[in-house]
Amino acid sequence: MKVLITGGSGFIGSHLADRLLAKNDQVLVIDNFNTGRRDNLKAHPNLDVVEQTIANTAAMEQIFTRFKPDVVVHAAASYKDPANWIEDCQTNVLGTINVINAAKKVACSRIVYFQTALGYGLHPKEQPITLTHSFDARGSSYAISKTAAEHYVELSGLDFVSFRLANAYGPRNISGPLPTFYQRLTGNKACFVMDTRRDFVYIQDLVDCVEKAVAGTGNGYYHISSGSDYSIKELFDATIKALNIQLEQEVEVRPRNPDDVFSILLDPSRTKNDFAWQVSTSLVDGVKAAIEYYMHYGIDQTYTHLHVAETEQV
Repeated sequence: MKVLITGGSGFIGSHLADRLLAKNDQVLVIDNFNTGRRDNLKAHPNLDVVEQTIANTAAMEQIFTRFKPDVVVHAAASYKDPANWIEDCQTNVLGTINVINAAKKVACSRIVYFQTALGYGLHPKEQPITLTHSFDARGSSYAISKTAAEHYVELSGLDFVSFRLANAYGPRNISGPLPTFYQRLTGNKACFVMDTRRDFVYIQDLVDCVEKAVAGTGNGYYHISSGSDYSIKELFDATIKALNIQLEQEVEVRPRNPDDVFSILLDPSRTKNDFAWQVSTSLVDGVKAAIEYYMHYGIDQTYTHLHVAETEQV
């Protein structure tokens, strides 16, 4: 199979590329390396890496025409600067339109898209969140642009799967609380955790599901989530255990802000049914693998798609 992965040097894209290459698929990766790391991808005879932005319409048409993918996995996204609305629109909206149009021109059979759970809003109206929950992406430019892009995917008429994601974590992840905890703990900086809970899915479990979508399973919208949640303190404690360090005093647990949601859970029942899938990696084991990666490769910078005041709540 010929699979084109946008954002293929990023967290999800690179792990999927590894999995597909192990099956002897042909993989073409497009990445501008704005947040993706070059060392996430190892040289392989079936791998072609093109440094380019998906916002370049002519380049996308050229690349797709040359490679003629059977399936496109659209993992590229702008999230480096939550205040850069122009970049969010250029990459997440225009870039998605470019990918869709280029895919249609070469008769690509399927597109797999990744959507943020923030599309449901910072304060969802139900727990767990079902696929019929209304959209309220006003919490961030990232969520607004990613939700608009998902609408264009549906509008395209292409056979598609759109995965709305819980908090993915594991090796190569450079956004969210886990890499932040690692950076601060190894830099002898103070840490605190919020009194909130979140649903965490280990990257290899996530790729198990995505791999099936690439092969043709499913159609439409799905949640990739465990269906259960952990406290942020449990994530912190797993980080401490993986680092094998002792704190002089217990980490501060700060009460959540009055308008912060205590837990964000996604209902994975449709995914479990259609994909015969569920998570199998414990939080302790997943955090241990992530910490081993950070210790070996290091982290130059972490990213967030929310403003600083909001990251304290997530």
